[in-house]
Amino acid sequence: MSRRIVLGPFNRVEGDLELSLDLAADGRSVAAARVNSPLFRGFEQILVGRQPLDALAIVPRICGICSVAQSAAAAQALAQLAGVTPPPNGQLAQRLVQATENLADHLTHFYLFFMPDFAHPAYAGRPWHAAVAGRFRAGSGSAVGEVLPARARFFHLTGFLAGRWPHTLALQPGGSTKAMSSAERIRLLAILREFRAFLEQTLFADTLEAVLALPDADALQAWAAGRAGDLPLFLRAAADLGLERVGSAYERYLSCGAYELLPAGIRQPGAAGTFTVDRLETQKISEDIRHAWLTGPDALPPAQGETLVDADKADAYTWCKAPRYADQPAETGALARQLLAGQPLLCDLVARHGASVTARVVARLLELALIVPQMEDWLRAIVPGEAFCLPVELPDSGEACGLVEAARGSLGHWLSVRRGHLERYQIIAPTTWNFSPRDRHDQPGPLEHALVGLPAGPEAPPTVQHVVRSFDPCMVCTVH
Repeated sequence: MSRRIVLGPFNRVEGDLELSLDLAADGRSVAAARVNSPLFRGFEQILVGRQPLDALAIVPRICGICSVAQSAAAAQALAQLAGVTPPPNGQLAQRLVQATENLADHLTHFYLFFMPDFAHPAYAGRPWHAAVAGRFRAGSGSAVGEVLPARARFFHLTGFLAGRWPHTLALQPGGSTKAMSSAERIRLLAILREFRAFLEQTLFADTLEAVLALPDADALQAWAAGRAGDLPLFLRAAADLGLERVGSAYERYLSCGAYELLPAGIRQPGAAGTFTVDRLETQKISEDIRHAWLTGPDALPPAQGETLVDADKADAYTWCKAPRYADQPAETGALARQLLAGQPLLCDLVARHGASVTARVVARLLELALIVPQMEDWLRAIVPGEAFCLPVELPDSGEACGLVEAARGSLGHWLSVRRGHLERYQIIAPTTWNFSPRDRHDQPGPLEHALVGLPAGPEAPPTVQHVVRSFDPCMVCTVH
């Protein structure tokens, strides 16, 4: 007879997260999972009736980790509403601010949220445990004293480019309000060089270019053998635990495109073990509320969506809606972005074992190696003295959508304006996609599906935790 266990709240997660796991008859593995986002915050309702530009001050406060991503999505939606395109300098500055936050998130996730689980006593006696525990144990590992100063210095970029972090107001529909002088550009390039040095010396123990050139899983393991960096240390532990075979969800990946570098699209299973890559059609996105504490039609496109509470709803178990693409669950994040870009190493990892814990972690760290050189190029492309921001006049009525890639995946803001005020504002965040509940067709969300079959129960290793953290949940964004 199956039984149920509840895990939560998870520590080291922004916001609250609770898992309800139905165990198989032997009580040793997960037969079914339900993911609960237990905190309702109501930002979508707060925005209704306000001036459209108020969104730029309100939506960054959805989250203290990815506030720039929320700002960028709102600014893009308002730019579309106004029919304005920021000047080249403004686009480059916006891209740099977003990339700074995303890369800092990847670094924070790896060092402070994900790796401390490998210091768990359940792994004592493993050949790598002593080294990992000494390096990553929460609060006392040697890595903390290195990564936090490196992250803080890297974030000086945001100070120069956006005035402050979090909750900057520099990102506007017309571009960026913070211009840059030639002297500031030199200082920013120096900050990037220092951050590159940290990555090459501490995280990878190799050049960014060499890491990006690794062609497949075999080359990755050969590269990691005997190397001193923190990524190689993770890869040795992950290989010993078989994490390259754990945590796969639906093999359907969605991205709205990032930095005009990584493409938008949907990658999904095709016939006979193949896959197809198609352009992203936003009209195919809907939000299902069958199992959420919300009322209204079961599924609506976000442009027509509502956020109306029904706290006593039968069969509901979360405040999170269930985003679907053509009525199907989809995974989003760094792995999805790079699979759509055809990144060879990640395509090979996924072809062998699916979207595993290892593949998701490697995808984030490869994105660091990919984007830092791009940031250097974007800085050099800025022309001091030319415009960074254009004036914008918003119409009294209209609809618009802003789509960006946050660190954790695709983020969309849908708004409508009537008589100069916001009539509707709907948001789909990355963790809303990945941690969504079942829908009206009883399809589990990506994480719920990925947990099935994992070891669980009092004597089980922390595999469930590894899978959950491989998605890098941000629960305050989930319910916003």
